[in-house]
Amino acid sequence: MKVCLSWLKEYVDIDMSPEALSEALTMVGLEVEGLEPVGSGLERVVAARIESLEKHPNADRLALCRVNTGAGTHTVVCGAPNLREGMRVPLACPGADLPGVGAVSETEIRGVASWGMLLAEDEMGLTDDHSGILELPEGATPGLGVAEVLGLPDWTLEIGLTPNRPDCACVLGIAREIAALTGRRLKQPPIDYREQGPEIHRRAGVEIRDPVGCPRYAAGLVQGVRLSPSPFWMRYRLHQSGVRSINNVVDVTNYVLLEMGQPLHAFDYDRLRRNRIVVQRAEDGSRFTTLDGRTRDLDGETLMICDAERPVALAGIMGGLNSEIFAGSENVLVESAYFDPVTIRRASKRLGLSTEASYRFERGVDIEGVTRALRRSLHLISSLAGGAVARGLIDEYPEPFSRPTVVLRVERANQLLGTELGEEKIRKYLEALEMDVESGGRGQLQVRPPAFRVDITREVDLVEEVARMEGYQKIPVTFPRLRGGAGPLSRDLVLRDRVRAAMVGFGFSEIITYSFVSPEALDILHGPGQDPSTEAVKLLNPLSSEQSVMRTSLLPGLLAAMKNNALRGEKEIKIFEWGKVFRVTAEGPLPEERPFLGVLMMGVFQRKAWYNTLRAVDFYDMKGVAEAILQEIGVGEAVFRKAQDPPGYRPEVSAEIVVGESQIGLLGQVAPRVMEAYELEKESAFAFELDVEALLGLDLAGKVYRPVAKYPAVYRDISIVVADSVESAAVWRVIREAGGDLVESVELFDSFSGRGMEPGQKALGFRVCYRSQSHTLDGVEVNRLHEHVIDRIREQTGGRLREG
Repeated sequence: MKVCLSWLKEYVDIDMSPEALSEALTMVGLEVEGLEPVGSGLERVVAARIESLEKHPNADRLALCRVNTGAGTHTVVCGAPNLREGMRVPLACPGADLPGVGAVSETEIRGVASWGMLLAEDEMGLTDDHSGILELPEGATPGLGVAEVLGLPDWTLEIGLTPNRPDCACVLGIAREIAALTGRRLKQPPIDYREQGPEIHRRAGVEIRDPVGCPRYAAGLVQGVRLSPSPFWMRYRLHQSGVRSINNVVDVTNYVLLEMGQPLHAFDYDRLRRNRIVVQRAEDGSRFTTLDGRTRDLDGETLMICDAERPVALAGIMGGLNSEIFAGSENVLVESAYFDPVTIRRASKRLGLSTEASYRFERGVDIEGVTRALRRSLHLISSLAGGAVARGLIDEYPEPFSRPTVVLRVERANQLLGTELGEEKIRKYLEALEMDVESGGRGQLQVRPPAFRVDITREVDLVEEVARMEGYQKIPVTFPRLRGGAGPLSRDLVLRDRVRAAMVGFGFSEIITYSFVSPEALDILHGPGQDPSTEAVKLLNPLSSEQSVMRTSLLPGLLAAMKNNALRGEKEIKIFEWGKVFRVTAEGPLPEERPFLGVLMMGVFQRKAWYNTLRAVDFYDMKGVAEAILQEIGVGEAVFRKAQDPPGYRPEVSAEIVVGESQIGLLGQVAPRVMEAYELEKESAFAFELDVEALLGLDLAGKVYRPVAKYPAVYRDISIVVADSVESAAVWRVIREAGGDLVESVELFDSFSGRGMEPGQKALGFRVCYRSQSHTLDGVEVNRLHEHVIDRIREQTGGRLREG
């Protein structure tokens, strides 16, 4: 925010230098990011009086001005349209050097000598107005320096405000901080005016249909105003604050916003149908044209200001083109209201429209200052534009604000700050900030913050105010009391770190993607005929349509990263992500959040060399990675069984990962339709996802180290015929269970179906390794155990030994 030092001085006495003031404000949390002089270099610019005007003999648009400088009379050639005899003007004498003009000298213009130069406002760096010569006050004595006449040089302070201090987004707010720091009295701007018009309730009405979005709405009426340019002092302050001057009525609303922090809006009273104001939500799908000429699409959550028939303004953001003040406006209805910060913030972001008004409303304005700011605007409008102010104000305030009480313990404040401040000193600091303070006994203070301090709701907020007023530089340096030792890491963090280390060791790169995805990305995963939106969490105020729902799987982010890399020529991709997925549940209003591990691999698994051949990544490579990860984190024997319509995977090349009775993940080839949607239809990719929360629910075993075997192993092969529906993993489990501790490993070395086999059957070949850790196995013992294993296979799978 930019503010003039001269404007601040109007409300608080300041005897510090601009540099010292900047330092003081910065130390209390109002960081001064810039300090610029205004009106410097005007040493040879003086006030002059135009004694006479003559037409230039050689130019139709130029005039010869005889000006009195107090020390003599000179002729100056000028083409400004607003010159007249008796007018006081700024004159740059020969030798002046102005930033907007350059060096000024006595010169000849169209054959006539010109002594110096009459100046417009922009040529002195005061405003951007170049419509004519600046008219100085009638009392400006010829020869007096213009800097003295205008109270220059001035300074502009640029202050960086934090979001929790909306009360300082105005001149009065900053002046209040200065008054509290220096112990000076804060002066209030005048708000008095004569009420000469009719009673306002006979001329206008206000109805609040949404008291949540608009807890308070006030309005005043001025009839018979005369629109004209604003006086120099107002245009100067607006310009230095970065606001463009429009006319005296509109400028007043902007001026009060900058001065008091309360956004206002002026309606053309005669353009309001039936002279009514209705505050309500917009119709979903309706459209509205704002003051900037843009037509905007509205939803049912947008708060609108309407007249009796139609919308006339976006509440708290911008007025409408259909009710703006224009050259023929004579009667003005001024709005001053309090709008719900959340409502305004959502509308502003959704519409992509941020204004000075929305900036303040979405942070919170002073609900108790609504009518005071309105009276200030009526004072200024009646002073600058004339007209008759209607008697009374409309003030719809269904539930008046109740100031909360916050308890501050003096001992706690000193404990947090490391100070030894007394109760009276703390009380003095808080009262200087316009807080009501009462003693609660036992070292406690009952504090009621003013309504404009929306940031003070807790004891620690008051402690911060005490620290600001005491001065951070005065707080002694103390070392924190640290507890010895560190607590153990949680199981999920230990698991995450082990998985990360293992995945990096396998040659994978970790990525982090947004938790927001587009609905289309989920549609791609689930395929036609399925509606993933029933379980997706929709965002109320998305950044864009591409990030409008919460992800229900890590696959969209992994696939998007794969696509981005592939488009840049990198098609050998091994990536993983550890992150949360979100799903709507019927148990409560909050979505379910579950941590997942997602892994994706595409491209060449084995490059061609003189000692091997080229081989692309396949299902079993990814299955091996999944098995290695599960083994690393201590999961017992996981089973991979055929998956039923897994979202995003090719059904015939996919599997569920199951431990006991719990499904902990999915594994498989990314479906060709998904690859086509990501413009990678010529590639094959494989992925798996593990439900981390399900993993944490398992009894994860630590690593068990076995000594190097002392005794030899005995190998036996089993070739068995089973039905096609019997999974090899089921036979593998039977062998492990039947063989017990003597079975060291089981390896599937063959799977055959087709020629020579009966329809609906297949042959599986397993190699079983038997070994004892305590003795050498003899043939009799191994044969007996092997026969037992075969019997169990027959019983549990219905299989038979393959003959021949």
